[in-house]
Amino acid sequence: MLNRVCIAVAVVGGTCGAAGLAAGAVVTFDNGLEGWQGPQGPGGSSFIDAQDGNPANSYRTVFNNFGIDFSNSTNPAFVGDYTAAPSVTLALDVKARQVEFFFQPVSRTMIVELRSFTLAQGTPYPWVSVWYPLGDLQGGLDWTTWSVTIGDTSSATLPSGWGGYGDEDPNTFEPRLPVGITFADVLANVEEVSFSTYVPGFFFGFTDFDVSVDNISITAVPAPGTAGVMMLGGVAALRRRR
Repeated sequence: MLNRVCIAVAVVGGTCGAAGLAAGAVVTFDNGLEGWQGPQGPGGSSFIDAQDGNPANSYRTVFNNFGIDFSNSTNPAFVGDYTAAPSVTLALDVKARQVEFFFQPVSRTMIVELRSFTLAQGTPYPWVSVWYPLGDLQGGLDWTTWSVTIGDTSSATLPSGWGGYGDEDPNTFEPRLPVGITFADVLANVEEVSFSTYVPGFFFGFTDFDVSVDNISITAVPAPGTAGVMMLGGVAALRRRR
């Protein structure tokens, strides 16, 4: 059974020019990883699971670490200049069989994070990013859709609920965007997309994860007067399940 949870911000106008982003995409893992990479290493592994997808294949990680991270830096549909479209939606389906800390069930927030390595040059940070909390992972979570819509990609300020990373507030010590870098600056330079439990500003102990993702999608809404709404992401994922 699929539960759908959608989070939206008001849509305004703009332009749409980036070919990959404008086309939209949905990655079902029926055709391989298409650029997505999950955690690998001594803590466990990530692999395509042909037995328990939504509805076919999924990308599954069984891992013990501080957190998990599904990221993509190579698929042109997910990286590039998000400000080329006035509105962008990112979504995925997620299932959690196990999230435990010392054999006790816990929950971990999953965020979507848009990262720019270029904007971090000359700083002590690995990247500058904007991020949004999608929902809480906990054992027993059946296939659920989490999504967020960026309604105004030209916004200089962070929309409600979004956070920044790449600097630290000297008074609160909380993460923030570097001075002089705006929300739109990051969106114009997205070099990696991540669905992650590594929430900036928080620290976690080693946690046992058994989590799958599927139907990772991006939808770009073109400017008024262009050829309709390019919805190859979320709509295609929905049709696939009918």
